[in-house]
Amino acid sequence: MTRDTYLKRSLGTQANRIRESRVLLVGAGGIGCELLKNLLLTGFGEIHVIDLDTIDLSNLNRQFLFRPEHIKKPKALVAKDVAQKFRPSAKIEAYHANIKDSNFDVDWFATFNVVFNALDNLDARRHVNKMCLAADVPLVESGTTGFNGQVQVIKRNVTECYDCNSKEVPKTFPVCTIRSTPSQPIHCIVWAKSYLLPELFGTSEADAENLDYSEDADNVQELENLQREARALREIRQSMGSAEFAQKVFDKVFKEDIDRLRRMEDAWKTRKAPEPLDFRELEETLSSVEPGISLKDQKVWTISESLAVFKDSLDRLSNRLKTLQASKDGSAVIEFDKDDVDTLDLVTASANLRAAIFGIERKSKFDTKQMAGNIIPAIATTNAMTAGLCVLQALKVLKGDYDHAKMVFLERSGARALNSEKLNPPNPHCPVCSVAHAKIEVDLSRATLNDLVEDVLRTQLKYGEEFSISTELGLIYDPDLEDNLPKKLVDLGIKTSTFLTVIDEDEQPRVNLQLIVVVPSAPPSDESTIVLNRIPEIPRKPQAPTPPPEPETNGISNLGKRKRDVDESELNGDPPTKRVASVSISDGVDKAHPIDLSEAEGGAILIDDD
Repeated sequence: MTRDTYLKRSLGTQANRIRESRVLLVGAGGIGCELLKNLLLTGFGEIHVIDLDTIDLSNLNRQFLFRPEHIKKPKALVAKDVAQKFRPSAKIEAYHANIKDSNFDVDWFATFNVVFNALDNLDARRHVNKMCLAADVPLVESGTTGFNGQVQVIKRNVTECYDCNSKEVPKTFPVCTIRSTPSQPIHCIVWAKSYLLPELFGTSEADAENLDYSEDADNVQELENLQREARALREIRQSMGSAEFAQKVFDKVFKEDIDRLRRMEDAWKTRKAPEPLDFRELEETLSSVEPGISLKDQKVWTISESLAVFKDSLDRLSNRLKTLQASKDGSAVIEFDKDDVDTLDLVTASANLRAAIFGIERKSKFDTKQMAGNIIPAIATTNAMTAGLCVLQALKVLKGDYDHAKMVFLERSGARALNSEKLNPPNPHCPVCSVAHAKIEVDLSRATLNDLVEDVLRTQLKYGEEFSISTELGLIYDPDLEDNLPKKLVDLGIKTSTFLTVIDEDEQPRVNLQLIVVVPSAPPSDESTIVLNRIPEIPRKPQAPTPPPEPETNGISNLGKRKRDVDESELNGDPPTKRVASVSISDGVDKAHPIDLSEAEGGAILIDDD
């Protein structure tokens, strides 16, 4: 008998529904390889798989679709070609791309019957969660940590979403430790990733609003020095592309800044003071560096080898940024990605040079990738079992049987390896899934923020005076921030697929509204620059829960230090915001992208000011 015959006997009438379904698999790594195979063998007729990563030697022990000859090739494309042999009649579309790219918009997500998450970082998971909620497409979320695994079904207005419960944030480090007194390899890696790379190719720390430089802060003088250094490095950035660029950066961060730190005599009473590096002396040793040293990711590079990779990666990133700026009106930035060879090379080389200065152990490129990317080792068997659980839950999703869908846990310890519980309803205070959604067609060549505020929000949706508007870049409007009203939306960083969050601040506020910017379906008229596709239902926010009283012991209050104060807006389900005030991207410098070191993004290691 054919394989389809067995499927029909196993699945009954649902076999046809599965064959006609169109599903999206985000991630072609450990879980993704197993899941793609399972989907094909279960009879899914059309599968789209997307992954930004390329195949590395370390992947081969658990990502069974890949072989040594596939190293350095795109995971999604190789997975498609190899997995196609399991079921030649199935349609597989592969994308070597970032799921956050603008062409993968809400309308694109809406074309799928179910989406599978097989990702390894928090930021991408949250993005897919948000897009599936906006498109009203069910999501099967999965993840593993060593021997533990978890599968969760997410459906808008039916179950809780990925962000309904807080997630553990990565470890943070004080700014002064990272920038002035590092003592561990991770300190040097974080410095290269979160300071040097953004200063040169991303958003300068000198423009960030969330770092504490107030006069009552601890170590205020040192923080002022660090901010001064950031401004100096930003000036060096203007020489990018010149022959002297690498030496200017090197002399600034590995000599001049170190000379200043050496003058902090109190910091070196109990430890050896740092030793600055000399660019000219090291450059004379480069002839001994073998070509292609950056490809040897298991080797701990010498100081000379680190300098060679430092110079080469600076050149690559400089050329890349200039190309991006030419195609994006000067607003492009480069961010760290553990799978981006150029940024990983710069971070590894820079961290090793800094480690040599402070007498700290240097790390290989492979180890740096693990530490900077916050990678947790995966177990092949755990991935396989988790992928199987994803398909079982998807079968219930396709039938719309959410009453029998489960949250499933795979655990090594305990009496049972598999445990499950019923899916919880949505958290009414979740800032992601408790919102209302609507689409707006925007003529980006003419529409202003005032058009959105007056014509759409106040006139059509009947908002009062007290509300604010935010994008992923930050706050663009509230009653105290009206300077942006005459600006075009495009100058505030708004483009197709942008999410605009409207927060009602009246006494009895409505839930947050997310407006999704889409391309106009018809040529724009002279009368209106923004068209609201439909009037959404925007219910009132539920009353925030009353926090329990703090316990007292014999009349003495709890003296334990609180990690942070609870912001009133967060109790109401509002996301924390940062301002994008009186700034437009057309100003030449993209000041609408302040560094936000307060949230976990992409599994990154972040920095506190404490």
